[in-house]
Amino acid sequence: MASSTSSVITLKINGEKHTLPVDHRTTLLDALRERLDLTGTKKGCDQGQCGACTVLVDGRRTVACLQLAVAAEGREITTVEGLADGDQLHPVQQAFLDLDGFQCGYCTPGQICSAIGAIQEHAAGWPSAVTGDISPDAGPPPLTADEIRERMSGNLCRCGAYVSIVRAVARAAGADADTAASTTPEAGTKETVA
Repeated sequence: MASSTSSVITLKINGEKHTLPVDHRTTLLDALRERLDLTGTKKGCDQGQCGACTVLVDGRRTVACLQLAVAAEGREITTVEGLADGDQLHPVQQAFLDLDGFQCGYCTPGQICSAIGAIQEHAAGWPSAVTGDISPDAGPPPLTADEIRERMSGNLCRCGAYVSIVRAVARAAGADADTAASTTPEAGTKETVA
């Protein structure tokens, strides 16, 4: 029975409805991992800083450790477990696999969900902090390595697989992976990948 500090909620996750009682303070991350055994979403920092717990909520990137489960009721939640179509991997998953966009794999589910959101944001014409022309009629900027790095900057990889992650995101987005992964730094500057 629900008390004043708990509720029975129904979450739609990967196309399936799950009804469960939760304390109002339960995060979406804890509901996914501890209550529904969807352990693909990882708990990293538990402070919204590393991106390991990134999932898609109504198609937008969300760090599940900062999202309350009760606030996600009625919304479409997609975790890494819900991306593949049977044995057919999502294009982002396939690109990460083909281009070694992972090492230990701990951050990979969050990286993949974030990449899907970033690609959708880019296609919709949303600017990033490095987008040069942000006028409404400019359209999507070229998906360069700098654009990908900026858009993925909320997801950390302790192993340092950033070069391959950039290539994987570029390939999944249909950009030239080799062009996106190599930028020409300005004279006197040192290129960094992160």
